[in-house]
Amino acid sequence: MPRTDHELFFSFDEELVALRNNRWAKAFSAEEESAVDMKATIVIEHIIQAADVAHTMQHWHVYQKWNEKLFEEMSQAYASGRGAAKDPSLSWYQSELWFFDNYVIPLAKKLDECGVFGVCSDESYNYAMENRMEWESKGETIIKEMVLRREEGNLKS
Repeated sequence: MPRTDHELFFSFDEELVALRNNRWAKAFSAEEESAVDMKATIVIEHIIQAADVAHTMQHWHVYQKWNEKLFEEMSQAYASGRGAAKDPSLSWYQSELWFFDNYVIPLAKKLDECGVFGVCSDESYNYAMENRMEWESKGETIIKEMVLRREEGNLKS
C-alpha cells in the first residue's frame, strides 16, 4: 500500500511503532518494582508523541484549525516542489482517517489506560474518537472548501 501524506509527514515507521507497542506491553504487564522506571520512561515518550498531535485530541474546532494549517503547509510544499509527489488534497480525507485509526486513537487509548492525566486522559480519547467520526462525515466537504480557499488564495492563517 502506498504511503499516505500523513505517514510521510510524521515519518510513520512501522518497526518503531511495533517496538513502542512491545515496550508498552512489557512495562505495563510487569509487576516488578523495576518496571516503575520503565513505565515512567514509556509514559513520557507517549506524552511527547501526544504533544505533537494534541490538536487531534481536542475540541473539533481546535482540530479543524490545525488540520487546515497542516493542509496549507503541505499544499504549499507540494506547489513549490518541496513536498509529496502528488497534491495532498487527493488523499487528505483517507489519510486523516488512517492517521486517527493507526496513530491518534491507539495513542489516546494508551494514555487513557495508564491514567497519567486522570480525567483528561478519558477526555482526550473521547475527543479523538469524536473528531474521527466527525471527519468521516464532514471531511470530504471540508477538503473541497479548503481547496477552494487555496485556489482563491484565502486559506486561513
